[in-house]
Amino acid sequence: MKRLGFPLWPRRPSSAQTAKDRLQILLAHERSGATPDYLPQLQREILEVIRRHVKIDDDAIDIRMDQGKELSSLEINIELPHTRP
Repeated sequence: MKRLGFPLWPRRPSSAQTAKDRLQILLAHERSGATPDYLPQLQREILEVIRRHVKIDDDAIDIRMDQGKELSSLEINIELPHTRP
């Protein structure tokens, strides 16, 4: 049987990529009448989810929030602990 040049089942994006895509959509979307109060809550919830899976120190987290007239962005950089293979 000859193999086709493409996989029979498409690859699913990783959960990290899916989360990144969702955050980009959420944060890049224009605020349509919503108050900026949701950003601190969003920040807390994102960190809670990450802490469920990885133990991180508070000083390993860098959070930046930019607010413009039409768009707001939330950037979270986390230094993850090294894991051994």
